Order: sequence, then C-alpha cells, then structure tokens
Amino acid sequence: MPKLPEAYRARMRAQLGEEEFQAYLRAMEEPSRRALRVNTLKTTIERFLANVDFLLTPTGVLPESFFFEDEVAIGRHPLHATGLCYVQEPAAQAPASLTRVEPGMTVLDLCAAPGGKTTQLAARMQNTGLLVANEPVRSRAETLVGNLERLGVTNAIVTCMRPDALAASLGACFDVVLVDAPCSGEGMFRKDETAVMEWSEEHVLSCAARQWQILESAARLLKSGGRLVYSTCTFSREENEGAIESFCAAHLDYTLLESRRMYPHSSVGEGQFMASLVRAEDACKNAAPFTKPAPERIPAFEAFWRETFVTDPPIAMLLADGRVLILPRWIPKELKSLHIVRAGVLAGELKNGRFTPDHALAMANPADAFRATVDVTDDALTRFLAGETVACESALSGWCPATVLGYPVGWGKAVDGVLKNHIPKGLRIR
Repeated sequence: MPKLPEAYRARMRAQLGEEEFQAYLRAMEEPSRRALRVNTLKTTIERFLANVDFLLTPTGVLPESFFFEDEVAIGRHPLHATGLCYVQEPAAQAPASLTRVEPGMTVLDLCAAPGGKTTQLAARMQNTGLLVANEPVRSRAETLVGNLERLGVTNAIVTCMRPDALAASLGACFDVVLVDAPCSGEGMFRKDETAVMEWSEEHVLSCAARQWQILESAARLLKSGGRLVYSTCTFSREENEGAIESFCAAHLDYTLLESRRMYPHSSVGEGQFMASLVRAEDACKNAAPFTKPAPERIPAFEAFWRETFVTDPPIAMLLADGRVLILPRWIPKELKSLHIVRAGVLAGELKNGRFTPDHALAMANPADAFRATVDVTDDALTRFLAGETVACESALSGWCPATVLGYPVGWGKAVDGVLKNHIPKGLRIR
C-alpha cells in the first residue's frame, strides 16, 4: 500500500469511524484485482465463457463482469482483439446500471473517455437510438473513439466540447445523462501511486468546484422526466453527497432517487460513489436538436458494399476530405455548432473514385454480415494480428475480414491465395 497522506487518513478515520477505518486500511494492503466486462453488443455471456481459455470468477457487480488473473496478457488475447470484452475496474462497472438505459433512447455520457461506461451504455441500448459521448480533451477523445470502434459501437456521436458549450448547443434533449466526473481519485490509491502523490485537501475542493460546473451543464441537457446519474471514484463527501445535496438545493426540479458507496473493504473493486436523480415532468421545454439523416448517393461506396456485404448499403455521408461515415439513426440538425470527432462508423475513404474500407467497418459487423471471411487460428492468427499476410483460398478475391472464434479482427484483401493484411499499424500485436 502506498503511504497515505496524514490529512487523508484523518479524513477517512472521521468519515468511517475507527473500526471501519481499520478495515479499510487492511483492504488497502490487499492487491487489487483485474476485471473484464463481456461486450454483449457482440456476444452473449454464455458464448464468451465457452471461448475462454483462462480462469474467470464472477465479480458480483453485473452478470457480465468477471475477475481474471494478473498473468493473463488480456491485451494480446483474441477475445480482446475481437472486441468481445473490455478491461474495466469492477466498481466502475456499477454506475451504468443506475441509468436504466433502454434501446431507442437518446443518451449522453458527458465525461466519456476512455469509454468503459460509454460502451456499457451502447450495449444496453443495443446500438439503437443515439448515444452522444463527449470528452473535452482531444487526445482522450481519440482513445474513446478507438474503444468504441473495437467494441462495435455504431449508434454513437463522439464530441470534444466543454460541457457548458454542449449544453448551449443542444439544450434539454436527452432521456439519460451520465456524469462520471473527474475527481480526486481516492478510490484509485491502491493501484495508482500518482493519485496519492497528487492528493491534497485543496485538490479535493478544486475537484468539487469543477464537478459543480459540470453538473450545472448536465442539468441543462436532460429532458423533463429524464434520469441523471452522477459518479466518482473518490470518497470525499465534498465530491459526492455534498455535490448532490448542493445540486438538489439549487435545482428543485431534480429529486434524488438513490445513492451508493463502494469501498475496497466493503465491496469489490477500488471504490465508487454513484447517485441517480430524476427531473420532474414538465420541468422544462424539451429540445429537439436531432434529425434523421437524409440518404446520400455514394456510388463507389455502394458498389463496395454490395460486393462485400450481404445486405443493402446503409445511409452514409461523404465528408469533404473523402471520408465516408455510416451514420446513427439520429444526427444533430446543426452540425456546425458541435465539435464532432466521429459520427457513427468511419466506413472508409473515397480517393480518386476508389473506396478503401476502414478498420472500424470490419469491427462494427458480425461475421455473417460479409459475403466471405477468412478464419485464422494458431500461427496464422498470431501472424495476422502482427500485421503479416496469411494464406487463403485461391478462389477468393477482394476485401474480406479475417475472423477469430467467428468474429472479425480486421480487413484483409485476398489476392492469388494470399490475404494481405490491412490492420492499422498502431493496432498490430507483436
């Protein structure tokens, strides 16, 4: 256990009482455990477990949540490469369950990176409705996009905006808003020594002030009758119950439904606070900033699609730079007012009249969506994930994904019995 600041120890002793504080300290001496969440957008829990070749133990947080052992190199495993799971601290998996998200809703994850909770919401929505995932920091937004692509999320728009700017652009238009707020990170002390080093009472108060500003923006984005879920991975009352009490006092149209605390000594994982609130019916005039995208003819893309997929081409948008996007069912009416990093799925790029598919398109579809696939196992799998060519049937020609355990891991292009590799260099596993 890292050396905890004396001021922090005093706060926790006062908050928990001596007996529970000692239980907390004992838990902090125990090693943290790694956990994953099965991605039910792509598979079922039962099918995932049938393909696992290492030990899994249920965390008890969610049916799809499991502990795995430290020696498992999960980032190099086919189950990870295919997007069938997401490595996520078990306590951090709990807040999304309070959202009560259902298919067809409009949902906002206001502080979304790196994407653990966003992909949970997408799975609950089953890629229907509209999921806006906002991350104010551009580098973190790019990481978010990568995780959405790997897990096959197709109904999301990723924005990179300050929460107040997003609220000014969209207004009260979401059925659910999730605020996984930046915090002092006290729940990460057991596994992150940097969080311990950065802790101070001043930092706690600074985080609380920032959280207030984010909640103020969230309040403007939720529809009448909608649900707001707030969470942190810290223990300070100022950032948790205090934040919710202040918010409810300032916003009488919001009612607290429930709140929960998770500590390392009393539950699984590192720690989490979560609260769900509902906004009163008829509290405001709901905004309607979204519209259905209009069909756009992109002949080269449509020709590729008909050659490669078994279904008709979806609605797509051609950007000025040649990128082709497969759009969600709903898109913002005023695109210029938003800083959008990604809308829907990046299908590929149109250049000199020729369409080249993007990795995201392979990951967004099940194997049976394609006219042809190449199954790779054992040595062929290792070589393909490393970016090398593999053998395929000589009669096969053109674009088709390589598949593992029946799921795509990336594009290949078949030529004369060789599947040329098109996994992006940054995603190759060597």
